Amino acid sequence: MKTTAALLALYAAVEPSAAFMTAPVRTSSATRTSLQQTKDNYEFHRKLLETQFAISGAATVEDHIEEQEQSSTPSIDATAFQNFLDEQEQPSAPIDATAIQNSILRVAASTDRGQYASAAQKQSVASLVESLESNKPKQIDTFSSSATLPSYLAGTWELTYSTNQLFRSSPFFLAGRSTCKTQAEVDQYNWFCEMHRAALAISTIGVVRQVISRDGKLTNEFEVKVGAVPFVSDFLPFVKYSGGLPLTVDGAIVSTADATPMSMENKDDWQLYMDTVEIKGSNIPILRNLLDGDNSKLKSRDLSKLLEDNVDAYEVPRPVLRTTYVDSALRIVRDEDDNIFIYSRVSDSEEVTDYSNVMADLGVASLLEGFNDAVSKIYL
Repeated sequence: MKTTAALLALYAAVEPSAAFMTAPVRTSSATRTSLQQTKDNYEFHRKLLETQFAISGAATVEDHIEEQEQSSTPSIDATAFQNFLDEQEQPSAPIDATAIQNSILRVAASTDRGQYASAAQKQSVASLVESLESNKPKQIDTFSSSATLPSYLAGTWELTYSTNQLFRSSPFFLAGRSTCKTQAEVDQYNWFCEMHRAALAISTIGVVRQVISRDGKLTNEFEVKVGAVPFVSDFLPFVKYSGGLPLTVDGAIVSTADATPMSMENKDDWQLYMDTVEIKGSNIPILRNLLDGDNSKLKSRDLSKLLEDNVDAYEVPRPVLRTTYVDSALRIVRDEDDNIFIYSRVSDSEEVTDYSNVMADLGVASLLEGFNDAVSKIYL
């Protein structure tokens, strides 16, 4: 219909008026030639339109014009028609995904995964993320239909950038947010998370990792370390030294959840069901043995069942994660508040990290080994 209307507009634009076609005028040879060309052009477009209308069943050009005038379809002029054609002939240029990702990674690297990003940097990354999301490539799932999650999401990923506190990528904190029912509760929870990070400012956040398995298991590994003896003078007053010893308390907070696709047609959006939280790889002597026991796990489902059975208003939190972009190297995820979490693929491995080889000695053995290699150089 739009094409027919455009052709009619073009016909009207080139049709000479009746007076112009019949009135006797004195003209020069050049003028007569120009008039003849105009008339020929008119006849050509008229025949073109009549051919179009013959195909559609219309009788004549005039009949079709009258029909169009009686309809509610607005007409367009020839200029608008040409502009329309120009737009169709010039598709938008594809984005340079690699360049955009490199720009994001530069900001991530200079701001410690977004922890120290300015408002301008966050806005810049948000715009880049939206560009990727609007050009999300189609991925092919190579797993069998029995797999819960697709092959292009399974594997090991490390958190590269976040618009929120890094620990809020954990299913545990996502579930905590999901318990909030009002905006006031959301604001309180956000404030609590800010204070939680401020209280742990002395700690250093290491790798934040997600391991996604094809059977729908999501494991979040949050590695952290803190100075074991941060201020020597607090323990040895006679030592005039404001620093600490190069000993650290290390460990990883590991939380797990089941990731269930929102639909079989869309396996990129998940609903999470929180499972366990535990500390692995602690290097604190004695405490390590206790933490490695199964009884040290926080089994959130047992707690949820207890609350369900005794609190009428309680609902098991099932936070939603949406994968808005994924390719072979990068994955962008948004939570229910549209906070952005960007992950880089490390490998296709679905195996969680083995922390059993971490020595429970506060790093003393490593410190002595380094001192020997650098200073004493005593080898047996």
